[in-house]
Amino acid sequence: MTFKRARSEQQREIRRQAILDTAAAMLREMPVADVSLNELSRRVGLAKSNVLRYFESREAVLLELLDVFLGTWLADLAAELADDVEPLAAPEVRAGQLAEVLSRSLADRVVLCDLFGAQGGVLEHNVSVEMAKQHKRSSLAKLTVMADLMRHHLPELGDGAQLFCLMSLVSAGALSSYVPPPPSILAAYADEPALSVFHLELRDALRISFTIALVGALPRA
Repeated sequence: MTFKRARSEQQREIRRQAILDTAAAMLREMPVADVSLNELSRRVGLAKSNVLRYFESREAVLLELLDVFLGTWLADLAAELADDVEPLAAPEVRAGQLAEVLSRSLADRVVLCDLFGAQGGVLEHNVSVEMAKQHKRSSLAKLTVMADLMRHHLPELGDGAQLFCLMSLVSAGALSSYVPPPPSILAAYADEPALSVFHLELRDALRISFTIALVGALPRA
């Protein structure tokens, strides 16, 4: 793909979206850590300096994608929760159903989990103050949407819903970095099966983490 110089606002927006779409395609092929500005520039058909006219850094591109993917996931999550959480069930039952839906939904979105895992340690470290403020405003708005969803299905969470949501997204990023294990770890498990006692699929690991957090946050009689 090659571009002529963008002269109108519409042309600039087309160029900007092409960069985002190309980065999203790269994330389907490789982890966040392997997405480089050089390769992104090559694939989108622009000089690196031209990509930087639209996004101040590689990290800014990926933070915007995180925001887009998070919004799409939350829209899908609302429908999944409506289908699978029984409104008249006991709080502990609904907590388990919430954990099941969340774990299934996030485990199916490996790229989103990878972005969560890179957010604090990598992606937020090479952006301007203005970009950081924009990112945090958007993240807090989406966290509020997620917390409202949690409270709708489990009102017993009360004010703890937002903190649960934050911790669940951080957990998704952290746990996804262990799945799948590298070949050396898998070989160690094969040689000595007792070492694999905590080897879990991502969905199972998330479900256990979310269930513990949700049940622990419920008020006690």
